[in-house]
Amino acid sequence: MKGSFKLGKVAGIGLFIHWTFSLLLLFIIFVNYRSGYNILQITWSIAFILSIFITVVLHELGHALAAKNYGIKTKDITLLPIGGLARLEKLPEKPIEELIVAFAGPMVNLFLALLTSFFVTVPENEELLMTQLSGGINSHNFLLNFLIVNLALAIFNLIPAFPMDGGRILRALLAFKFQRHTATKIAARIGQLLAIGFIFIGFFSNPFLIFIGIFVILGAQMETEYTASKYLLKGYTVRDVVMKQYQTIDANQPIKRAIELLLDSQSKIFLITANSQPVGTLNRDQIIIALSEKGENTPIVNAMNKNLVFLNIETLLADIFELVYHNKSNLMLVMENNQLVGTLDTENLLEFILIKEVKQKGAYAN
Repeated sequence: MKGSFKLGKVAGIGLFIHWTFSLLLLFIIFVNYRSGYNILQITWSIAFILSIFITVVLHELGHALAAKNYGIKTKDITLLPIGGLARLEKLPEKPIEELIVAFAGPMVNLFLALLTSFFVTVPENEELLMTQLSGGINSHNFLLNFLIVNLALAIFNLIPAFPMDGGRILRALLAFKFQRHTATKIAARIGQLLAIGFIFIGFFSNPFLIFIGIFVILGAQMETEYTASKYLLKGYTVRDVVMKQYQTIDANQPIKRAIELLLDSQSKIFLITANSQPVGTLNRDQIIIALSEKGENTPIVNAMNKNLVFLNIETLLADIFELVYHNKSNLMLVMENNQLVGTLDTENLLEFILIKEVKQKGAYAN
């Protein structure tokens, strides 16, 4: 993710922090200062925020390690001001696998809450609880706050709505009876109904519920569209969408040659060759950046993407859907018997999905 800085690796998984996380720390310092807290109290508040983000990392690691058991790798984990983001290479599609992977995160929070409960005395009633929590984070209520936040994170993530873990758990349970795209649609609708309730309650109590409601509605819609698109690709292979006509440019040509082809054709991504062999790809954004920073006479080899992605022509489209999506700005090379036979890009795949959607609606109409 752009704007992220690598902190290191945990269990072989890259751990990153986004620069906006620093804004959160500055905000906490500002709020505590405005409230009249001293340096020690502000330090306790910052330490608590850091402990919560360590908890978020452990939550995401729970998902990652559970997914690893099914041969699914995690690319990285990024810390954001709103939480953590673990990028899995793909989502588990077997119901039992998705159920275990989705449960793994909240179970980490419940375990941390249980572990913390051995070192803290929970007040007997609400009045004593509020008294102990008043006055901000300090040495006396640090662990109590930590326990409460972990319980809250577990409960929040178990809400049966996308994109929370609870939505994936609900989908996995439904998938034991329904096909995955149908289970996704049902789970998404249930989540959106809950979201409408959040928004309604938010107008009369906590405005933050409105934000959560909108977040759930958008997340559910994205998950539904993604799963439906993948279902439409079922049974089709790369052979069905391969583009056998594609534009090539020699790597030693200047950027102005790519500009000429960009303006004179419908092509937005080009295959770059050297001695008639593919050595990279070049898209419109890379052309504009090279033109702006290096001028029109700079060789294409200095601007192209050298990381080539190869696809076998017999590979099922459903199996490479995530790969194509993550390479949406690149041109992928299609191989048959170790020979280049064509290319594939995200735009062509989306057009294929659109045509299948229209045909499917037409079949239902008839």
